[in-house]
Amino acid sequence: MKRLSLLKGVRVLLALLFFIPILVFFVDFTGILPDRVHVLLHLQIFPAFLSSMWLLLIAQLLIAFVIGRLYCSTICPAGVLQDIINRIYCIGKKKSKGTRRFKYHRPMNLLRYVILALTLISALAGMLNLALLLDPYSNFGRIATNLFRPIIMWTNNGIAEVLMSMDNYSLYQVTISTVTTAGLISGLTAFVLFIGLTVWRGRIFCNSLCPVGALLSIASRYSLFRISINQESCIHCGLCERNCKAEAIDSKHMRIDTSRCVDCFNCLSACSNGSLQYKFNPTSVSFQKENPAQLAEEDKSKSRRTFLATGATVIASLPIVPVLAEGKRMRKRRKKWPPVTPPGSLSLERFKDMCTGCHLCVTQCPSQVLRPAGLEYGLDYLLKPHMSYDNSYCNYECTVCADVCPTHALKPISVEEKTTTQIGVAHFFINRCIVHTENTDCGACSEHCPTQAVKMVPYKGTLTIPEVNPDLCVGCGGCESICPVRPMRAIIIKSNETHKHVEKPKQEEVKEIEVTDFGF
Repeated sequence: MKRLSLLKGVRVLLALLFFIPILVFFVDFTGILPDRVHVLLHLQIFPAFLSSMWLLLIAQLLIAFVIGRLYCSTICPAGVLQDIINRIYCIGKKKSKGTRRFKYHRPMNLLRYVILALTLISALAGMLNLALLLDPYSNFGRIATNLFRPIIMWTNNGIAEVLMSMDNYSLYQVTISTVTTAGLISGLTAFVLFIGLTVWRGRIFCNSLCPVGALLSIASRYSLFRISINQESCIHCGLCERNCKAEAIDSKHMRIDTSRCVDCFNCLSACSNGSLQYKFNPTSVSFQKENPAQLAEEDKSKSRRTFLATGATVIASLPIVPVLAEGKRMRKRRKKWPPVTPPGSLSLERFKDMCTGCHLCVTQCPSQVLRPAGLEYGLDYLLKPHMSYDNSYCNYECTVCADVCPTHALKPISVEEKTTTQIGVAHFFINRCIVHTENTDCGACSEHCPTQAVKMVPYKGTLTIPEVNPDLCVGCGGCESICPVRPMRAIIIKSNETHKHVEKPKQEEVKEIEVTDFGF
């Protein structure tokens, strides 16, 4: 039994080693963790698929073929989150063996493999809406970004306020500006979905709705190492079945569905006499001893009800549903111009084809200029980040968002490439400018332009007014963010649907002047 307990202990340790850094990376608003932590996110299967990391995908499938779906209980943050939800739900219940609520259910193969096929086909066709809604990593990212991170920031602000009342300034208050209505609804809905399905049927999301789980199940069905039941020593106590959160163990007929087993090893710890073993067993195929007559006698109506109930739960809980409820109101204020996509996206169409809306770039942006979109840019841009210059701008030499993107929807770029990439062009509206409307000096836009694309030129008398040189503008938004005109700014960035290259501004020569006296 010590060996069996060790397996579960190692699994839990691995899960924590992956989950904690990923969670902290999403919620960290102080920049404690280095950017290289994002390497852990490249192990996520769907981002690896989108970024064409085929060797990593093959390696994940080989691991599933050898040892089973350990990925789902250790590497996948959404899977570990469901385990935490299950553990919290069980707090206060009796801890004696056999009191858990799980029981065996037949797999919904038609549902999970149809979802897998549709997800892969639509992704290859450049339509990521289904993947955006069901990809476990992206859903976890939206939960962490739009729920966990604001809660931690609000807590920090509350503690900071208390400390400041005692003249202790070790903490500082921070502004929460990256959470949008659409982002909050998507994160909250995904979290409620995970809680509801976990409490209802354990890992049913992973085994019936998750395209990544369905992909791994194809390999794990024939895994070389698997949990096996010793039919001679088994006493049919049912403890293994009641502790299987994947609902993959049929203790009555002594069968284990390895395509749904997530290698949590809870059943090994629960087995009263060691009849369950995790061992090398390549000849045993899942349910090879099934009796068709026995399966025909099972309650098919219950299976159909489960299928319909699961489908209804998902439809009611998809992040798109509550957002669509506000669609009419949001479409009224839909912008005429397309969204400004972050540097490294190369083009609007490419970005829409590759971004799954995990919102990692939103949390990592040091200037907090990125915002998740609602329906203002259409359904195909839902929940994807865009540049919002209402209160901030893109730092001229910053490449963080492109550095951390796990799907390479934002292609990694150098600082030199960043400073010469034109994601949009500033457009000046003279009828809104206070120099024109109020006959007063301003020039804030020119002062905040890092490329000298906005310059002040003579206007009336001693007044000067902005003028934009589009050949120098990179679309950073420094001018738009600082413009004092409200509600419509006098200078606005219009996006380039395909990013362009501009030349860096020439440095003005500084003349050296020799001072021979004090000038009196």
